Amino acid sequence: MNPTIDKSTATQHVIAERKLYCSSPIYEPGGGGVNVSRAIKKLGGESLLVYPAGGMSGKMLTELLELEEIKQMPVPIKGITRENLIVLEESTGRQFRFGMPGPWLEIEEWEQYLIEISKLNPFPDYLVLSGSLPLGVPSDFYARVARIGKKMGCKVIVDTAGEALARALQEGVYLIKPNIREFRELAGNNIKEESQISEAAKEIIRSGQCEVIVISLGAAGALLVYENNVEHIVSPTVPISSKVGAGDSMVAGIVLSLSRGKKLREAVLFGIAAGSAAVMTPGTELCRREDTERLYARMIASN
Repeated sequence: MNPTIDKSTATQHVIAERKLYCSSPIYEPGGGGVNVSRAIKKLGGESLLVYPAGGMSGKMLTELLELEEIKQMPVPIKGITRENLIVLEESTGRQFRFGMPGPWLEIEEWEQYLIEISKLNPFPDYLVLSGSLPLGVPSDFYARVARIGKKMGCKVIVDTAGEALARALQEGVYLIKPNIREFRELAGNNIKEESQISEAAKEIIRSGQCEVIVISLGAAGALLVYENNVEHIVSPTVPISSKVGAGDSMVAGIVLSLSRGKKLREAVLFGIAAGSAAVMTPGTELCRREDTERLYARMIASN
């Protein structure tokens, strides 16, 4: 719901109040759901990306997605699609990420989005709701989309945070993928030990708010919770180049595997492999298929 154009560049040193000379920028589509669709494509799958687009940057976003052959359905808005700036400081290897808030969406614009979702034909088996909500969009927006998805018989996967996640859970969804910080915000910041996190996740599932919770633990892997099962899956050790898009790549790997008929645990293993593959690539490149499949094979062999 809040896509962006990620503009990446590099400079030798980042120094305050000094004119900084940067390398030629690289423009890439960005934002939660956008990156999930892009990662699915990189992993050999197909998806339909539905997103709001406005202004010259919205037009550019559509063109960039066309270049990547992403099947898409932009919903026109009056506001201007946001841009983010990512700057690599070459002397230290540090990455500075400047995120913009995005446009304000009018009531009729986000309501039209709901109408377009409800008219999808054929309706998808899986519906991924990912990323932050732009200004003007109510916190229960993803809950409304989830309601449409459930009515049409599809499984809804949510990757967001804060009130938007809490409201989606109140509606009831299939799977959520918070990181550890987002889960603590959801369940209570006093939860610290893994046993407490596991119990809180099981309680959410027992309450009927979702069927599966995958809690991303960064380099430590992920916690998979479903029914009365809890498993800490360790991610493979890989060289870290950039953490941008790792979570989105994980979601892409999970949903693509599920759509191919894989069992839940195998799908989560593939998702973790995709997330690990994403940190191996520079900038905002996301996961590579060959890296993902190699890491997945290694994980299957050791699990």
